[in-house]
Amino acid sequence: MSTTSLPFRDLQLDAFGKLVLTDLNGVAHTGVSPVRAHPISAPDDGVSLVGVHGHELAWVERLSGLPDGPRALLQAELAAREFHPTLQRLISVNTFATPSTWRIATDRGEVDFVLKSEEDIRRLEEGRLLITSSHGVQLQVPDRWALDKHSKRLLERFL
Repeated sequence: MSTTSLPFRDLQLDAFGKLVLTDLNGVAHTGVSPVRAHPISAPDDGVSLVGVHGHELAWVERLSGLPDGPRALLQAELAAREFHPTLQRLISVNTFATPSTWRIATDRGEVDFVLKSEEDIRRLEEGRLLITSSHGVQLQVPDRWALDKHSKRLLERFL
């Protein structure tokens, strides 16, 4: 059984809830931010741990390769930074021309948003979509083919 060496000595939260990374030289860096290299296409692969001055302190090849403690800390920090509600159902659209107001159900509740243009719907592999509202909020659709019939019919008018 092989052991994976960590790109740092320790990772923990301080009393103020800030991420503290102790590098391989034993230097503690407070206020570290994890940044995904490929947040949409490969969220588990490539996470940079960046210091308060914007310099990379450590590189994590795969989140899943980390021990439970550091992995859970990084996943919690990333979840707090990345706000991508999941679109579960399209309830209504006010017009099939853009801009249009959409009423949707997400994993965080129902919401209205404005779709400025069809180009704000980004097609990804495996039926995934990323929809950007007029306010810059990105909604994810993990599998457009799994949506209910009504939602698919409304969505197809914009694709």
